[in-house]
Amino acid sequence: MGRKRPGKDPVETSAPGAGPVAGTYPIDTGTCELVPDSFASDSWILMVNGVHSSHIDLADPRHLDFEYMRWIAALVESRWRPDASLRALHLGGAACSLARYFAAVYPGARQVAVELDGRLAELVRGWFDLPRAPLLRLRVGEARAVTETLHDGSRDLVIRDVFAGAKTPVPLTTAEFTAHARRVLAPDGVYVVNCGDTPDLRGARAEAATICAAFRYTAAIADPAMLKGRRYGNIILAGSDAPFAEDPGLPRALLGGGVPAHLWDDAKLRSFAADARILHDPVSS
Repeated sequence: MGRKRPGKDPVETSAPGAGPVAGTYPIDTGTCELVPDSFASDSWILMVNGVHSSHIDLADPRHLDFEYMRWIAALVESRWRPDASLRALHLGGAACSLARYFAAVYPGARQVAVELDGRLAELVRGWFDLPRAPLLRLRVGEARAVTETLHDGSRDLVIRDVFAGAKTPVPLTTAEFTAHARRVLAPDGVYVVNCGDTPDLRGARAEAATICAAFRYTAAIADPAMLKGRRYGNIILAGSDAPFAEDPGLPRALLGGGVPAHLWDDAKLRSFAADARILHDPVSS
């Protein structure tokens, strides 16, 4: 989640639990609700402060219910083979749906999920069959503060999926933060962001411009209606200093599922962002 909790140092949590139990629970940033998925047995929906946050299928970690997560997974799988020792950082933990997916696809992966809400992290660890450390560590802390502490070149993949309500906190969208994300990536690493935006796409253009300025190669994934500015939704933006693979299987994979998506290459994304301003931290007075 995206709101700061001053004075809270990042710590790893590891709380035992007896599995998921439907209900509403107090957490550090408000409340969360755990709801059984009425359409799928052994599946659960996690809502945080009234907003759909995660979906978990206990029977199949490779089942991703949210379309944008499937798009991210397809992009990652086009870059790394299943035998890769993937080092992944997830900014925004919630129920760790993608981390759980990558643990199944990449058995050699080492992952860290950063979650601002310590109580939520404890509940999630107790409810769901998340891989244990060192395969998956849950780290409590604010996403930018944690990223700034990480060593150069220490991650292959950084995924930013942080929201406060319907928006990503501004400090996680700026050129200064993006430079930190790039710094912690290996030379062929990939930075992926989940950008939620309204039909005017002003936010997506600005984020795209910021990522285009930071990385040599970029890409975007979204459904056609979103890309044409016809509705509110998600656009996946990605940056890397190594070219994205021209994998014919990736566009085909993105066209599958309930919401088919299109892949924009570097040239198309840079054209989309050409007139947008790069986002920056406020200047200190």
